[in-house]
Amino acid sequence: MSSVALSLDDVAALTRRVLLACGTSEENTGSVVDSVVAAEADGIHSHGLARLPTYAEHVLCGKIDGSATPVVTRSRAGAVMVDAACGFAHPAIDAALPVVIDTAKEAGVAAMSVRNSYNCGVVGYHVERIAQAGMLALGFVNGPSAIAPWGGKKGLFGTNPIAIGCPRADGLPLVIDQSSSVIAKSEVMVHAQKGEPIPEGWAFDADGNPTNDAAEGLKGTMAPTGGRKGANLALIIELMAAGLSGAHFGFQASSFGGNEGGPPRTGQCFIAFDPSAFGKGFVAHAGDMFEAILDQPGTRLPGDRRIASRDRTASDGVTIAQALHEKLEGYAAR
Repeated sequence: MSSVALSLDDVAALTRRVLLACGTSEENTGSVVDSVVAAEADGIHSHGLARLPTYAEHVLCGKIDGSATPVVTRSRAGAVMVDAACGFAHPAIDAALPVVIDTAKEAGVAAMSVRNSYNCGVVGYHVERIAQAGMLALGFVNGPSAIAPWGGKKGLFGTNPIAIGCPRADGLPLVIDQSSSVIAKSEVMVHAQKGEPIPEGWAFDADGNPTNDAAEGLKGTMAPTGGRKGANLALIIELMAAGLSGAHFGFQASSFGGNEGGPPRTGQCFIAFDPSAFGKGFVAHAGDMFEAILDQPGTRLPGDRRIASRDRTASDGVTIAQALHEKLEGYAAR
């Protein structure tokens, strides 16, 4: 398969040209570009350029309002609400992040609830930025139905990731970002695009049977991580991300993939804790835990491979399939 090498600056420029050509406003483009570049830098290609054709299609068909203006309000001291106005999630989250961080510094804790939203990309990207401000951050994100309730066969919950960002005394924050499913649905989509099989245990077909066929898995449901515990976690995240904000639950949301169904109107929730409000020495204390993990042979901290990828791609860039590159250039030339 032919491929194209791109620097991260190339990734940013290409993403920008595609979004603007398809009707995204200048004000909203920057936030999405930053997210795509960060995903590619961290080796999370399913949320990078591979996702961009879908973003372009959704702006073109009106599933996303590329010119939406997010509205940030506060109902109480620590409650920050954002209406993404059926636009991209990224600018909506970006608009409220400074408010959440400042509020957490004042009140000790602050929460952001986002409604009328969309796919926000890598959740770890958002909690890491909160953690870089010295906050302990939690993120909850729901998506269109993909996981069946335990014992059922029909998708009801999204693959619903949860993430935490923890500041460290030296180096980048520790970030854990994982879905409620065994694997993110976007990874199955990538396998389907390439015509490759998926490992046993990733997904079920429409009849509830385990499948290695990515296309059949997309017609069925995703396997919850840890069985019923994963399905329960997906429900918890639905309540946090969509219940609080009044956003669509997974079973009410349109697909993040196809063009049908109108805006998904999903939700996100981010919580920031200022550790200094609860005592002294949190960062050093957390560091003791991280050191205890690394003292055991064969261990590593979550996110180490992501950070290594970030260091490597900064100099080496990334490689994408020529077919994807040509498709993106086609959108950019509109």
